[in-house]
Amino acid sequence: MKESATIHDIMTRVSVRQFTDAPVSDSDIETILRAGMAAPSAMNKQPWQFYVITNDALRRKLSENFSNAVYASSSPLLIVPCADLTKTIEGEGEAYWQQDLSAATENILLAAHALGLGAVWCGIYPISERVARIRPILDLPDTLIPFGIICIGHTESAPAPKDKWNPEALHFIR
Repeated sequence: MKESATIHDIMTRVSVRQFTDAPVSDSDIETILRAGMAAPSAMNKQPWQFYVITNDALRRKLSENFSNAVYASSSPLLIVPCADLTKTIEGEGEAYWQQDLSAATENILLAAHALGLGAVWCGIYPISERVARIRPILDLPDTLIPFGIICIGHTESAPAPKDKWNPEALHFIR
């Protein structure tokens, strides 16, 4: 397989759950957010808002309130992608925001990895109890749906990448 830097980053990205306390630079944060916003979206609606959290108390509060995001307190940077319902497609296509936010989240994870940082995606949506619990913490309006919490930081330790190639999951129609 011919390997470019992009392919290498895709194949070697892992979920990192242990971070040093070193802050993420403002330029790296901007690069990561630009990568998120570079994601494709249905009809180019870009139905997203990103909450960028470096505040210690808020990171701790999110960690304490979400068992799937206990890493939030040790991660110097959190990004909470939210669907902006004022920017979604009307009618049956409204749910495309889920694909749009998934693409943006994956771009954020890959950008963090490409910058030498670690990251993990902690799901919020579609679990209604999690969505309801995070709303008051971030003071989210009803027009925003919190999609997840992305913990990002300098890696303290990371697992080895897994080879997930599975030919049995392929179905060629020629």
